[in-house]
Amino acid sequence: MRFLFKTDYDQDIRLFQHGGQMFWYGLLAVVLIAAPFLVSEYVLSQMQFVCIYAIVGLGLMLLVGYTGQISLGHAAFLAVGAYTEALLQSKGVPFVLSISCAALFAAAIGVIVGLPALRLKGIYLAIATLAFNVIVEEIITRWDAVTGGSRGMHLKAVQLFGYPLTSDASFYYLCLALTALACLALINILRSPTGRAFVAIRDSEISASCMGVNLAKYKTMSFALSAALTGVGGALYAHKVAFITPEQFTLLTSIELVTIVIIGGIGSLHGAVLGAAFIIVLPQLISMAKDFLPEGAPAAGVQSVVFGLILITFIIFEPLGLYGRWIKIRTYFQVFPFYRRGTFQRQRAYLKSERLR
Repeated sequence: MRFLFKTDYDQDIRLFQHGGQMFWYGLLAVVLIAAPFLVSEYVLSQMQFVCIYAIVGLGLMLLVGYTGQISLGHAAFLAVGAYTEALLQSKGVPFVLSISCAALFAAAIGVIVGLPALRLKGIYLAIATLAFNVIVEEIITRWDAVTGGSRGMHLKAVQLFGYPLTSDASFYYLCLALTALACLALINILRSPTGRAFVAIRDSEISASCMGVNLAKYKTMSFALSAALTGVGGALYAHKVAFITPEQFTLLTSIELVTIVIIGGIGSLHGAVLGAAFIIVLPQLISMAKDFLPEGAPAAGVQSVVFGLILITFIIFEPLGLYGRWIKIRTYFQVFPFYRRGTFQRQRAYLKSERLR
């Protein structure tokens, strides 16, 4: 079992807490970089989706997991990023500029949504963001002259500095690089005064306000940053599927994005990545399981039922998600053979941040 003794603030906020972390993350990076040479094109395509959903999950995790602001409208930010990228590409705007504009425009919309929602909490904030999702969905459906309406919009392959990323490997490396940048950006934000303000708001808005935290400023900032990351994910998603329609950005999509956070583990950046991998892999497993159903058995709706059951199971039995379960397994082996039955027994936590340790 490893004991870490920290004697100054720099040790507390450094990127890697010990050499073991550096080794395992380095090994993971090597495996991910070598993936195009090790896996099939289909698996590589699914890994691209994992990276895209991980970026979106990181944005939603910042808002829900670290600031405590529930959102059922993130599919709208995904749509904003996707359609902005499609429109700018059709005008011949370079990819670096177009994806930056997609992030900035989504962030601006996030500020517009965040300001009226400052006085809302809990279920009321969820309803407000849900209404925003419905509004955006209606706009992109009806505004035929700009979005193409129900006809949708086509996108070409990404042109990065004049080089077309037509192969699966090249687009995978782009998605992987942006996912890594998003992770590093959020890690640095969360260990800064801004990130600590987000966590303070999540724990207690009254206490945070008494300590001088500007609630309006940091809530709006959290909405903007979350929307910006979701906009980046939307731009990549649009290029990946190459054809976007309003039916891809419905309320069900927003619920699917929230599922990433809940199943992965609220309050953990690792959880956003694990949750993204889970919701990409699960449909493949369900489609394989359908082959074993008796002939004539109803197969429609199986995926929705399984998703719902898994979501309820995690909420009841493992509220800290996949990453929380991994922490328990890791701790079990670290303290072995001194494990006792009550080691992981739930105890009352007075602050939300204490539940995430």
